[in-house]
Amino acid sequence: MYSASYQQEGGSLFSGGGFMPTQSATQSYDGITKRSGGSQNTGLLPLTVKQISQAVQNSSDDTFFVDGIDVNNVTLVGMVFDKEERATDVSFLIDDGTGRVEVKRWIDGQDTHESMEMSALQNGVYVRVHGHLRSFQGKRNIVAFSVRPVTDFNEVTYHFLECVFVHLHNSKANGLSTKSSPLGPTSGVQTPSNPVYGGTGGGAGAYNQYMPSSIAAVNGSMDECQKRVHAIFEEPSSLAAEAGLHVDEVARRMSGYNKNQVKDAIEFLVNEGLIYSTIDDYHYKSTNG
Repeated sequence: MYSASYQQEGGSLFSGGGFMPTQSATQSYDGITKRSGGSQNTGLLPLTVKQISQAVQNSSDDTFFVDGIDVNNVTLVGMVFDKEERATDVSFLIDDGTGRVEVKRWIDGQDTHESMEMSALQNGVYVRVHGHLRSFQGKRNIVAFSVRPVTDFNEVTYHFLECVFVHLHNSKANGLSTKSSPLGPTSGVQTPSNPVYGGTGGGAGAYNQYMPSSIAAVNGSMDECQKRVHAIFEEPSSLAAEAGLHVDEVARRMSGYNKNQVKDAIEFLVNEGLIYSTIDDYHYKSTNG
């Protein structure tokens, strides 16, 4: 599923437990190769806008580095704002809750499909962007070679989980600190204002319904059981456990709640992007670990 070198370094972490990377996700890692002075990534690297804004830039050749990886092509998921159409290109801002970055897509006037695809793109729509990270006049932006609407909001959740996982993997592989988060200092990402999907209403409720709670800040809406289970996964000993915690271990520590209630709480935390399954369907670990 992942490249051989990636699997040897623990890339099978998400290979079970109901978290199966898509084809596009596996392609993100296939092009990573080692070279003197760092790692060169010739594939798609999943990033947040925060990571792009904090990427280290080499002044000599305008190369960007994130977690010790040479950034070339990136993939982002977010909401479209301030779309502008011109004869030769379409530009817009993409907001993923961690910040905003400008995206530009050049249009071939003879490519009818490409023109129609970009014309149909509206403000307030969630999209996945594949593109090249560059800097122009000191401002970072994305030159897109693919922009498509998100039709399944699980893709939004998956993208942010993937960003966290790749950040941890690359940081560990390059001997860097893993205390920082691609989602923010406390993983509390602010949602875009007046979010709308597909041009229809919905407001923040529609946005929060599909976003991880680290992004949608739903911690305040957890019931007591969910809060206690979440607290167990956030303990230092739990974060340090490579395979995470077994469901039975969590249930044993949850006095006053039966196993089914604990399993429901775990399922809630998984759906909200706060924990993920590791070696099997019974072991889970915090995305902050």
